[in-house]
Amino acid sequence: MNYSAIKYCDIANGIGVRTVLFVSGCRNCCKGCFQPETWDFSYGKPFTQEVEDKIIASLQPPYIQGLTLLGGDPMEPENQKALLPFLQRVMAECPRKDIWAYTGYLLDHDLAPQGRCYTKDTKALLSCIDVLVDGPYIAEQHSIMLKFKGSKNQRLIDCRHYMATGKITELE
Repeated sequence: MNYSAIKYCDIANGIGVRTVLFVSGCRNCCKGCFQPETWDFSYGKPFTQEVEDKIIASLQPPYIQGLTLLGGDPMEPENQKALLPFLQRVMAECPRKDIWAYTGYLLDHDLAPQGRCYTKDTKALLSCIDVLVDGPYIAEQHSIMLKFKGSKNQRLIDCRHYMATGKITELE
């Protein structure tokens, strides 16, 4: 897996101060995407053990609330495979930090069993995520009034609740 950028001390992509990993690779290619260069799976730099270590270190200060995954799309099958062991490590080494992920895919359709992005890693990966923002970005539904999402169709989902109950609960 490649990544395009890492932002430390970000306040725009989830609650609190966060470390944000922008992965490379996205097949959604949403019109008006703010990072179309990340659609290419080979864009950016390789996601190495050294990069993982830097991210883990960045999560240590008490003022950092957690980690956010953006893209590209972290839920692309290729990215799921690479991100699962990393998120499991984050949970083990930084248990008080929350994990957010943004995807253009729909949790209850594309990421459900038999969905187009469901893999052997999907369930375990979703179990690591606290908040999932799902749905493609739709430029015509963009509003600057939305909190933590770009277009009105997108949902902020309590992923822990979904994994426990199978029911989608949207967060405000």
